[in-house]
This record gives sequence, structure tokens and C-alpha cells, in this order.
Amino acid sequence: MMYKSIKIGNISTSKVEIVDIVKAWLIISLTFTFLFTNTRLIDDTLTFASLEAPSFWIMFVISLLTAGIGFLLHELAHKIAAQRFGCMAEFRAFDQMLFLALGLAAVIGFTFIAPGAVMISGMLTRKENGIISLAGPLTNYILGMLFLGLMFLLPPLGFIFSIGFQINLWLGLFNMIPFLNFDGAKIMNWNLYIWLGMVAFGIIFLFFLSF
Repeated sequence: MMYKSIKIGNISTSKVEIVDIVKAWLIISLTFTFLFTNTRLIDDTLTFASLEAPSFWIMFVISLLTAGIGFLLHELAHKIAAQRFGCMAEFRAFDQMLFLALGLAAVIGFTFIAPGAVMISGMLTRKENGIISLAGPLTNYILGMLFLGLMFLLPPLGFIFSIGFQINLWLGLFNMIPFLNFDGAKIMNWNLYIWLGMVAFGIIFLFFLSF
């Protein structure tokens, strides 16, 4: 089904895509809020937990600006790169996976997030497909480094920026998995050395450099 296109600068989008992006951004942020605060929707006595605590909603705002923004810019990077190569590209949320991720986080404190994907239509070379796939995790790494710099520039807010750093490095590295439809599979298929560099960067900053 074709949807009416909306132009924002040089980028084409639609009302459907905007709704899907906002929906996924909010649900992902809420999912991470449950994880970050170690909150369970149903406690050991099988009663619903109170979500009125200010700390929960403060963490929700932090999640919007760290984990949520990491997801948002990751998907937009894929979209922009694809449109630069002349393709039609729009994000579509996977509603079932979004609510599964939120439910798992809220009930058992563990989750698996597959929020959706940028649907691309057009002819691409292997290199172009690799560059489009690289754009998302590379954006997460850049965001991670920006959050790292802010940790040192604004120490009183170091806790917030530390979350942004760790989440974005995790997002970038996780997407380097070289199987199925992960970005890593397409990057490796295009250029093994770039894939190895991306993996090494994520591992070094996440596991060998502590801040």
C-alpha cells in the first residue's frame, strides 16, 4: 500500500512511518526503564506494582534520551543512507515484538528487542547495501563517543551520559552479529575488514575500557 509522502528537507517520510517511529521510541524507552529501575509490573505477591514513583518516570525520560534516541537515530541513519542511493525506505514497527519486549522486561526483568526495520525498495549493489547497513551501528558508536565526551565535560550528569555511552555501544556491537538479517551480515558480505574494525571497536570500549 502506498502512503502519501511527506518531505522533511531532502528526506521523504509518511504519517505511517512517523507514527511507527514514535511508537517504537516510546515502547523501547519504557522497556529500558523497567530494566534500569529493576521494576516488575507484578511482584512476588502477584499484585501490580506502583509506577507512580518519580524515580521511575525520571528514568523514563533518561531512557528516551539515551536508549530511545540511540534506536531512533540508528533507524534514521539506515533510511537516509538508503534514500541517498535512490531507494524508497521507510521504518515499520513490529508491534508484536515491541510489546513482547516490554512484557518480558516488565514481568521477568529480561528482554529481547527487535523493534522493527527500515523497509527498502530499490536496486542496490553489495557495497551500497553494506554502506546502508553500516550507517546504523556507526551512528550508535558516534553517539556513544559523544556521551563519553559529555561524561568528562559534565561530571554531575555522568550517570546519565554513562547510560547513553553503554547502551549505544551495545546497540552498535549487537548489530554486528554476522547472521540472519543483522547489519553485521551485510557489512561482512561487503567488507570483512570494516566488519572486523566495527566489532573490535565495540569490544574494546565495552569490555576493556571502563569509565
